[in-house]
Amino acid sequence: MLNWFDTSLIVCYLAALLIIAIFGFRRSEVNRENLILAGRRLTLPAFVATLVSTWYGGILGVGEFSYRHGLSNWIVFGVPYYIAAAVFALFLVKRARQSPDMTIPERLFRSYGAPASVAGSIVLFIVTMPMAYVLMIGVMFNQFFDMPVWAGIILGTFFSVCYVVTGGFKADVLTDIIQFILMFVGFFVLLIFAYFTLGDLQYLQAAVPASHFSLTGGNRIGYIAFWYVVALATLVEPAFYQRCFAAKSASTAQRGILISILFWMFFDFMTTASGIYARALMPDLADPVTAYTMMAQKILPVGLTGLFYLSLLATIMSTVDSYLFLAATTISHDLIWRFKRFDESRMRFYTGIGLVVTSVGAAAVAMVSESVVNIWHDFGSIGMPALLLPMMTSYWGKYQYSAAGATISIVVSGLVSSAALIYPRLSASGEYLLGIEPIFVGLAASIVVFALTRVEKPAHRPA
Repeated sequence: MLNWFDTSLIVCYLAALLIIAIFGFRRSEVNRENLILAGRRLTLPAFVATLVSTWYGGILGVGEFSYRHGLSNWIVFGVPYYIAAAVFALFLVKRARQSPDMTIPERLFRSYGAPASVAGSIVLFIVTMPMAYVLMIGVMFNQFFDMPVWAGIILGTFFSVCYVVTGGFKADVLTDIIQFILMFVGFFVLLIFAYFTLGDLQYLQAAVPASHFSLTGGNRIGYIAFWYVVALATLVEPAFYQRCFAAKSASTAQRGILISILFWMFFDFMTTASGIYARALMPDLADPVTAYTMMAQKILPVGLTGLFYLSLLATIMSTVDSYLFLAATTISHDLIWRFKRFDESRMRFYTGIGLVVTSVGAAAVAMVSESVVNIWHDFGSIGMPALLLPMMTSYWGKYQYSAAGATISIVVSGLVSSAALIYPRLSASGEYLLGIEPIFVGLAASIVVFALTRVEKPAHRPA
């Protein structure tokens, strides 16, 4: 439990979210483009703030990994994603922004037709439900208010959804800007106090294992290489596409991603260094997931402890609200409006239904899950191979899937990856078949289908 003053800071923050929800209900416009993309008028500062905060929700997992493996956290969870984001900025942004598309499934619809769009929508809905982040919110509320994790999941999900259900993407961007500021201020304060309270680099080198300052952190090279493949999921990351579609221009989106990479580098420096300090201060911590919160309680004074806890909550909630909204609009826009074509004034109503369905689904999965990392691994192993090649070939190259081929690829690669994930639970060995990660099995299936079904792109189709 936190001190009453620290707790009051968090309560004030949650109250502010409710006020934004009320304001958003009164002021938000309800046509498709305004609700989903804020009218395609996202400025550079807003673009950077919303992208940086949304793409960094797994903060407790970062704390655990940096506590256990030190500098390797930057090599595993930083560098591969910088590279993937740079590839997205340099080779995909302009084509994505110059197209009339509003979502990934709309791109699939334009390139391959309705069946591929529906298949892609289902996969996208599954992988954008923020189960892992909802679980982290439950853990945080448990630490704030000593409530059961399941109650924290429900309460945290409610506050994450209340403002996007009324204000749409505009409200999401507004809260992301606030959360962007909080996440940087909180970790800056923690790191400064750690430096002056505990010591400098020499202190750390003497207090933690030498492996904490190696590039591998004691991990196998193969394990690290795996995450560089996983980072390719950035190329089909719905939050990236949504913000690119919403930007004022292609150049705004491109510069925004490149600037965001610099912010992620600085934030990764602070989180990695904080994790190493936590290991030095508490070498026998029973649960490394609590590395940041336990260190904050030990070295920060009243008031700043609450501010740091608030920064953790804001970092997680910035991802939860964005992905709840993405999954909800997949239901309202890509699965209902696409085929029912209701009046756009009712888009917020159907998005609200999507938010309820998504919130209940994410909370239910979170309540029966024990590992955030397992959720990331399993759902990422399904979504990335199913969507990567259909999306990349729709933008690049002379060839793309045939309409039927794209649908088959999305379905087959998703099912094959799922089967590979289930196999260890059914086999006596408990190992993946032939020791191959499911994500590679799904990618192989997608490549085979592409080789068998590829066709030349129609010359008249817009980018």
